[in-house]
Amino acid sequence: MEPREAVLRERLQTGFLGIVAFALILFLLVQAKFLLITLSIAIIIFSLTSDAIHAIAKLKVPTWFATIAALLALSIFLLWLVATIVSQVNEIVSTSISYAERVQSLVPELTDWMGPNAQTAVESFFSSINVTGWIRQVAAQASNLFSGVVMILLYVGFMFSERIWFPVKIERLTGDPDKARKVRAIISSIMRSVNRYLVIKALVSALTAALVWLIFWTAGLDLAGPIAMITFILNFIPTIGSIIATVVAVLLALVQTGDVPETVVIGLACTCVHFLIGNILDPMLLGQTLRMSSFGIVLSLAVWGAVWGLPGMFLSVPIMAAIMIICAHIPWLRPVAVLLSREGFADDGLEGDDYLLDEEPAPRQEA
Repeated sequence: MEPREAVLRERLQTGFLGIVAFALILFLLVQAKFLLITLSIAIIIFSLTSDAIHAIAKLKVPTWFATIAALLALSIFLLWLVATIVSQVNEIVSTSISYAERVQSLVPELTDWMGPNAQTAVESFFSSINVTGWIRQVAAQASNLFSGVVMILLYVGFMFSERIWFPVKIERLTGDPDKARKVRAIISSIMRSVNRYLVIKALVSALTAALVWLIFWTAGLDLAGPIAMITFILNFIPTIGSIIATVVAVLLALVQTGDVPETVVIGLACTCVHFLIGNILDPMLLGQTLRMSSFGIVLSLAVWGAVWGLPGMFLSVPIMAAIMIICAHIPWLRPVAVLLSREGFADDGLEGDDYLLDEEPAPRQEA
């Protein structure tokens, strides 16, 4: 009896410690949200930039020159992107406020078929919503992007300054050159898969945004540029991003036109664009890039959206890809990778160039 009691006690202790560790990790993820989000984005940008530098180096360009040029271009691009987002959000705010009265007048017309009681309830509901205050709050949050960009640029700069020491640190952490090479290969596999996904997704999102802009411009509506920007950004959110972008486009079209048939036509056009690109072009281009389960993607979207909000939704796919690849190379976690994969097969191949950590390690200095 005593050995059984000891085993049971040990299992209970292990389970209790696991619950405590999970709660502590969740607490840290929520409390250090800004720090971890900016760090995650910085790692992704560092990976993309390293990939670009590796490609430029093949053109016989000195690595130090390519690194400096890439960092300058990255800084200019991020600052321009944030400035563009803030200006577009401010344009949406000012235009939406000017259309607020039109929205109030459209509500009775759209709810007339529901009957007087339901119509009164709907009008009371919309009147209780402080749309103007919510829009101004969104604009204020957009302005906070500048502080996030500064943190990201600092992280990326320090990562590049210590890039040459990564192989040495990994080897000393593992204590085995063979294990160090495998860890480097796993990191490169993660970065290679995420980079390919992000590049293809950016091209697909740009095409979708351009077609939505063309629809609004053809209809002679305002805010064609802002709605295209919103479409581009939301398209990075799997599954629900395109739905939210379509709903936003329809609402803006209804507010501006005030005509239900025209709004329906614009909504159908935007829906067709998202459906055709999202269900035909997107899968064709992505192909076997990540090979993740659709249910796993939705689960990751829900979890990271609950923990980090909207930024967590954008990062859900890269985070899930990293978890799946890491689990595929740890024997006792391999079932997790199998469940997260699309075909139920976790690829453990590590072929490909180790472009992220390809510098020669600095010579060791014995104490």
